[in-house]
Amino acid sequence: MARGASLNVLVGEAKACTLCAPHLSHAPRPIFRVGARARIVIVGQAPGAKVHESGVPWQDDSGDHLLEWLKVDRATFEDPDAFAILPMGFCFPGRRAGGDLPPRTECAPTWHGRLLAKMPAIQLTLLVGQYAQARYLDGRTKPTLTDTVKQFEEYLPSTIPLPHPSWRSKLWMKKNPWFERKLLPVLRRTVQGALAR
Repeated sequence: MARGASLNVLVGEAKACTLCAPHLSHAPRPIFRVGARARIVIVGQAPGAKVHESGVPWQDDSGDHLLEWLKVDRATFEDPDAFAILPMGFCFPGRRAGGDLPPRTECAPTWHGRLLAKMPAIQLTLLVGQYAQARYLDGRTKPTLTDTVKQFEEYLPSTIPLPHPSWRSKLWMKKNPWFERKLLPVLRRTVQGALAR
């Protein structure tokens, strides 16, 4: 790839990526979304089975839950000038007992830096889950994901760590009422502020 390749060229190359193919039981299907004018980037884990089938990032129950946290509608969320989606693993990693396998490790080091360099308008990074937080908080994570999320104010104004919005997060939220009371209002204000710029 030429050093000065356009975002469209880079996206085409990333969509055709097969680096993880030897480790998958299915054909790779990289799923992400970027936009040259995107204001917010969500760095999550990896597409689940439903998203692998649809090809649309966060088009599943976890995505519905995330939209509720953000207080944005689906049309805004799917606008590439608003939200970019860069999972740690671009392809569905497969299943294991108790859930999905961890995201493949090839994607983030291969693609994230180059894609982020083409999105200079990013104002806010949402780090969803432990894999994204471990990579992007540069050793500033706390002993547990809960501790990292609870200390979210340390990472403001440009970054907010979040748990993964799976069905398990409902139980987690009951155990951690501060999340809804304290973090979600800040998350929603910060998201709206970034979108308004």
